[in-house]
Amino acid sequence: MIKLKYFLSFSTSILFVITSIVFAQTPKKLKTIIVDAGHGGTDFGAVGQYENSLRSNEKDITLAISLKLVDELKKKLPDVNTIPTRTTDIYQSPTEKAKIANQNNGDLFICIHADSGPLKTGKRQTGSHTVTRYKITYKGKGKKKKKISTPYQTVEPTYEYFKMPLSRSGTSVWIFAAHKTSDKLKAIMQDDGNLESDFQIETGSDAGADSTYTNFDFNSPAGRAIAQVYAKRYQEKSDLLATYVNEEVEKTDRPALGVNQRQVGIWVLQATNMPAILIETGFINNPKDEQFLNSESGQQEMAATIADAIVHYKNQMESMNKTNGSSIK
Repeated sequence: MIKLKYFLSFSTSILFVITSIVFAQTPKKLKTIIVDAGHGGTDFGAVGQYENSLRSNEKDITLAISLKLVDELKKKLPDVNTIPTRTTDIYQSPTEKAKIANQNNGDLFICIHADSGPLKTGKRQTGSHTVTRYKITYKGKGKKKKKISTPYQTVEPTYEYFKMPLSRSGTSVWIFAAHKTSDKLKAIMQDDGNLESDFQIETGSDAGADSTYTNFDFNSPAGRAIAQVYAKRYQEKSDLLATYVNEEVEKTDRPALGVNQRQVGIWVLQATNMPAILIETGFINNPKDEQFLNSESGQQEMAATIADAIVHYKNQMESMNKTNGSSIK
């Protein structure tokens, strides 16, 4: 019991020291941004289906906006490496997208999507038509009873059915759900060297000089504690960036639908070892939104809006670095 007591005390002290170091050190600078165009290839995403829609595909809209966002970020943040997950119409699984982000040691993951929803079916009369119906009567009784079918004609309305457009429009921003931390932790603890490299930077250690850090076991109790710290920090940063994006949308004439946490989780946001947000740029089955998302001006406006939010986020992080006293590391 005494040995166990000392061991627990020692472990607690180690955890306290390591956690304190992680929080106390200056955060690393924003060096790499991953921009992901949602869907692609055989995965069309949402499709314009309401009557008289443009029949646009989400995968095309997300690619167009993402490429413009990459250009905007390269102009506004030339010192930051901006990497798109795809530049053409190809299919990538969420696992591949997360792998691209993690292997490139991304500091931010920006996922571009377009929203939709179940469409109601409308009905309207387009004319009338004549149909033949039959009046059934019976003649006789018992075994001699016979069924008599007498035809007659009647005029009935002709209807056509169509998909009604969504009434909801606007841009929303999503972060990984707080209760979905386990998948995020799994990604953070994945032994690809990314988290360990972050730890070395923030503690000022030299990977070549001290093998303690390069061989650190993030599946140990101490390692899990650090991973949880990072998960918390990623969510706080994700929420901060998402808030900035929503604020920039509010400056436009588009409805800003706020920062949200989808209860079923968003796998690609949980599997990336960095702050991550998903932007539903608009509703593809809303006429005004679909027109906006398919126009060059609309795509450029959306790209510039997101880029401005990222610049704001970067400036805020650098300001926190200088003061070195913020709760968001």
